[in-house]
Amino acid sequence: MIDFHCHLDLMDDPKKVVRELEDAQAYVLSVTTTPKAFPKTSRLVKKDGRIRTALGYHPQLVAERADELPLFERMLGETRYVGEVGLDGGKEFASSKNSQSKVFTTILSLCSSHGSKIISIHSRHAASAVLDQLADHPKCGIPVLHWFTGTQNELERAIRMGCWFSVGVPMLRSKKGIAALKTIPNERILTETDAPFASTNVTASLTAAAKGLAKIWGVDVKEANSRLKSNLANLIA
Repeated sequence: MIDFHCHLDLMDDPKKVVRELEDAQAYVLSVTTTPKAFPKTSRLVKKDGRIRTALGYHPQLVAERADELPLFERMLGETRYVGEVGLDGGKEFASSKNSQSKVFTTILSLCSSHGSKIISIHSRHAASAVLDQLADHPKCGIPVLHWFTGTQNELERAIRMGCWFSVGVPMLRSKKGIAALKTIPNERILTETDAPFASTNVTASLTAAAKGLAKIWGVDVKEANSRLKSNLANLIA
């Protein structure tokens, strides 16, 4: 069971969810939305466990958290994982477009100078802009596009660039999402929940996602889970 994008610190009862995930022996990437959230969120889990905490700077919060970039830079050396970061092109965040771009550029530059990072990326209504920035920072690490909703051309470009993708139940329930999953190489897919935003029951959502991928791939659920576990091992190797 793999959840490569969830917000443990934003769950109603984070400690309870952590216990459930540990009991399920799930592999989890616990993303954060601000640099200030990273230390406390890291303390929710065991350092040697299967849950890893990512250092994040959510594009939707950049405008109100502009002073946290130095903090992000100071803490980047503490983790191999970065997320949730990226760009949001939604109309409601148009006023922060320039700030988002500057912060994301700085983050990718920092990742390049700190060695390869694994980066969980938000690209809502901004897929081309995100891919342009990734192309400008080829040594930033491995980009994992979270809940990708770009066009077919943008998807194909992301695949050519070597991007990975984390997918959840919402993608598996839409025609566009299913079409995308038939295009993405199987070996570059991981499951996610985006809890608590897209799901409040993490284990049930991951089970449903694995079943959905199994159907698309034409295999049984056991084989789908085996592929996902192999994918994760290759990503973090």
